[in-house]
Amino acid sequence: MKIIFLGAQGSGKSTQAKMLSEKLGLPYIEMGQLLRDKSKDNDEEGGEIRQALEVGNLVPDTITIGLMKKRVSENDCKNGYVLDGYPRNYAQIEGLPTDIDKVFYIKVSDNEGIKRLIARGRHDDSLDVITRRLELYHKETEPLLTYFRQQGNLEEINGVRTQGEVQQDILSKLGNVTGKD
Repeated sequence: MKIIFLGAQGSGKSTQAKMLSEKLGLPYIEMGQLLRDKSKDNDEEGGEIRQALEVGNLVPDTITIGLMKKRVSENDCKNGYVLDGYPRNYAQIEGLPTDIDKVFYIKVSDNEGIKRLIARGRHDDSLDVITRRLELYHKETEPLLTYFRQQGNLEEINGVRTQGEVQQDILSKLGNVTGKD
């Protein structure tokens, strides 16, 4: 089963994606973590990633598409995976397989997302960087919702509830793919 989680920064998509990957026994692939790991490399690609991440810009599509294609081709992904934070724009859809089972869009307001991000206190979560990432999300990623809606695999989830309530909603909407109710 191939599942994607989309949502603005601070929506809780990573938490929900991790919980679901554990429940289903599928690899959890977080694009942000792949990029942060690669940014530590002392090569040209690592430098480009570091530069983009420091100011809150998107990493060039050629890099993200390459990293994603490589990761999902690994042996542990042959039965599926749970993707978090990919794709971020239309160009990155090219890096996706065509047989995506479900796309979960975790919906929260910008204010709620900012509040959550400030509370987690990660070093790259300054208000300027968060604001820039939210602007990019609305401009680049939100339009993908229309694409996935047209594919018939998009599920919108209210993210302003407890983690358990959100997870239960996800599991109930996954039922028609897994054959479970």
